[in-house]
Amino acid sequence: MSATEGKDPMTDARAPGGREVLLDRLRAAAAASAAQGERWPLLLADLLGGMGATWQESAEVCADAAWQARAMGRSALLLLEPHEIARHGEPTAARALRHLYLNSLRYDFRCQAIEELLAPHTSHGGGELDCYSRALGAFALLARSDRGGYPLMDEVLAQADDHAKTLHVLLHGLWLAHGLAGREEAMLRILDRKAFATRTDPIALFREATAHRGLGHYTQALAAIDEAVEHLSPAAVHIHADFARERSLIIAMHELRQRPLASG
Repeated sequence: MSATEGKDPMTDARAPGGREVLLDRLRAAAAASAAQGERWPLLLADLLGGMGATWQESAEVCADAAWQARAMGRSALLLLEPHEIARHGEPTAARALRHLYLNSLRYDFRCQAIEELLAPHTSHGGGELDCYSRALGAFALLARSDRGGYPLMDEVLAQADDHAKTLHVLLHGLWLAHGLAGREEAMLRILDRKAFATRTDPIALFREATAHRGLGHYTQALAAIDEAVEHLSPAAVHIHADFARERSLIIAMHELRQRPLASG
C-alpha cells in the first residue's frame, strides 16, 4: 500500500487541486452537516485538525461556516458549550472550535461573551492565542466603544499582514462602535492596506462608505457605497438591504448638512 492509500481525501492536504480546493470541500462538508442537523462544528474542527490547517486557513473556513450555519438556524452557539473548546485535545481542532464559537458570538454582537471566553487567555498575556483570535478580542472591545481595543488592534495589524478575514474583524468592530474617537480614521487606515487595493470587496467598500459618512465626506461616501453595490452578489439580498439603508443615510445626512447653508 502506498503512503497515500486509505487516506480520506477530505483530510489529505495533498489532495489534487491543492489546499484551496480542500478548504472549499471543508466548507461544503460543514454546510451539509449543518443542513442535516448534525453537530457540524465538531466535524469541521476535526477536519481542519486533520489537514493541519494554519490559523489563516482556519479563520477563512470558520468565519464562512459560522455565518452560513447561523443563516440556517444552526449556529455553533446552539451546538457547542465553551468548555468543549478548552477540552479538545488536538490544538489545531481546538483553535478551529474557538474560531467557530467566537465568530458565532461576533455575528450576534455578543461582545461581553467574547471577552469572557478569552479572559483566561488574556489574563496570561494572550501569547498563546493566534492572531485571528486576538482580532476577535479586539472586535469585542472596539464594538463596545472601548479605547482599550486600539492597542490590541495595533498588535493584530502588526502580525496579520494582509489577511483580509482578520482585517474585516477589526473593521466590523470599528463599524459597530459609537462615539469612539478616531474610529473613522482607523477604518480608512485599514482599508488602505494592500488586501483591499483591488476595490472589489463589497463589504470593505461598505465600511469605507460608513467611514467617509462619519467624517462628513458625503461625495466619497456615496461613491464608495455605489461601488459596493456593483460588486455585491445578486444572491446577497439581506446585505443589499443594508447597503440601501447606508446609501439613504448618506443622502439624508448630506441634505441635512446643506439645508442650513441654503437657508443662510
